[in-house]
Amino acid sequence: MSIALLTFDFFGTVLDWRRGLRQALGGRLEDAAFDRIIDRQGELERQRFRPYAEIASLSLVDELGLSKAEADRIGASAGTWPLFPDSAEAMRRLRTVAPCAALTNSDPAHRPQIEAQLGFAMDGWICAGEVGKYKPDPEMWRAAAKRMAVEPGRDWWHVSAYADYDHRTARSLGLTCVFVQRPHMRPGPADLVVPDLAGLAARLA
Repeated sequence: MSIALLTFDFFGTVLDWRRGLRQALGGRLEDAAFDRIIDRQGELERQRFRPYAEIASLSLVDELGLSKAEADRIGASAGTWPLFPDSAEAMRRLRTVAPCAALTNSDPAHRPQIEAQLGFAMDGWICAGEVGKYKPDPEMWRAAAKRMAVEPGRDWWHVSAYADYDHRTARSLGLTCVFVQRPHMRPGPADLVVPDLAGLAARLA
């Protein structure tokens, strides 16, 4: 098995997006409302480029009727939302297999918030706020290829709980796709299915 690079979706795969947003809202978020928020964010990401914190804020105003001030506060703190319990240790183990990089629809400001939770710096961090595009735009993967000096192919593994944002494009580029069965997920075709990142680490490390 040859692995030159592991890239990871973060919001929903490494970080518990739904639980974090629910906590930020004081527990008042139903699953159906969360899906509406995510779909609204996807719509906004296809429009003119805005930072993710702004998109998160707009989606909360549009779908939940939050005040702009409250929505702005939540969007800015998204990187502090909790990791899944297995994420940090699994990532430590996976970094012994290959370089591990974030490929994330987020802002540069979210990186230190998330890495503080992990307890270490990722080997690479490619985010929409730097690239100026959002997944599933292939430009995100092209930026990762340049940054990490790895050409798209089977020895580049992309790990995500989202087929729509991630695996559709990753598969079209010839990457090996790992689907993670997180509590909130959007399934699709993948080369490997694991219950969590600990399961992936157990297979590879």
